[in-house]
Amino acid sequence: FWLKPSSNFLPGLRQKPPPRICSSAMTQQVQPAKQCESSPNTKQMKEKAAQIRKSFQRPKFWVMGFGWCLAACAGAANVIAFKSWNLYASHVTGSTSAIAFRLEGYHQGEYVSGSLKEACLLVFSFLCGAYACGLLIDKNQVHFMGKAFYGLALILNSSLLVTAAFIPGRLLPVCLVAAACGLQNAMCTSHFGAIIRTTHVTGTVTDIGSTLGRISMIYIRKGCRCSKLDDVERAEVGVDARKLAVLFGLWSFYFMGGLFGVYMENIIPGPPQRALLLPAAFTGSVGLFYMACRQILKDYIKKLERERFEADLKEAHDVLAHMGSRLHDLERNDQSVVELDAEMGHMIDALHEVEADFENLVRTHSRMLERTDSATSKPDKA
Repeated sequence: FWLKPSSNFLPGLRQKPPPRICSSAMTQQVQPAKQCESSPNTKQMKEKAAQIRKSFQRPKFWVMGFGWCLAACAGAANVIAFKSWNLYASHVTGSTSAIAFRLEGYHQGEYVSGSLKEACLLVFSFLCGAYACGLLIDKNQVHFMGKAFYGLALILNSSLLVTAAFIPGRLLPVCLVAAACGLQNAMCTSHFGAIIRTTHVTGTVTDIGSTLGRISMIYIRKGCRCSKLDDVERAEVGVDARKLAVLFGLWSFYFMGGLFGVYMENIIPGPPQRALLLPAAFTGSVGLFYMACRQILKDYIKKLERERFEADLKEAHDVLAHMGSRLHDLERNDQSVVELDAEMGHMIDALHEVEADFENLVRTHSRMLERTDSATSKPDKA
């Protein structure tokens, strides 16, 4: 009775029905909540996608083209070595397997000392070439503007191939070609996260297959769910596609180099190993050009970097000056605007200080390079 009043006792009190909420109003109330919940996830996905894109950057076209040309030279040298001496120069995996096979034959009493010696010397020659490259180039990444002797390494590679083209015999010439392959393969160890091997394509084909598998799995998973790719998946596909461009180019140029070497071996007169002069001519000419134009190229790149820095600095200065002019128009209305204008002035002064420090750093670096070059030239003269 007291909990549920009846209309007979309280005729003036009528129960009002609960208010109806329009569906559009409900959606308007629910949508901001969903946006608030999804915005952190979207931000995290975009940050993760940006990190994935930064994990691999495609090399510059001239760097990529240089690596492809080296792969073509290695393919030609390997084919010519097999045609001339019936031995592959850059197949360290096969030579290592041959060592194990010959040791088993020696244990069974078979006379295979000659084949065992060939396999061991091929592996050792490849190792010596890579060791020589480590002495000349002490960085694990391609950096043509540093102090690494890329030109000298290329000239040494060419000298080994030229010597193998003219020296008589069978084992010594192919060992020289193997040393040249090891030297060349160690030159381009890694660049921007992509494993680059220019003298064999086993790892290249492996990377191509695994990369294609990852891309296919992303599309299959999304196709089964009938959904579109999100930011992270698009970033992963983009990175894998850029890797495929580099890797497939390496394989293609290695194949074309081998095909070119076979035909040139039939065209060039004389012994088959004379065709090694073609890849030797390429690596030698590139090495001489690099050594001759190294300083000019360094100065040109420094000039480009300085111009780019000055352009960015000028753009930032113009933006800050425009903002300062607008703040001057509003400084009569609000005192905080005046404080913000003072902060903008401090920022402009800081940019000028950064510019001055950059100029001093460039001058100091150029002086150190001049001292280093003079110090290295004195022992050569002595």
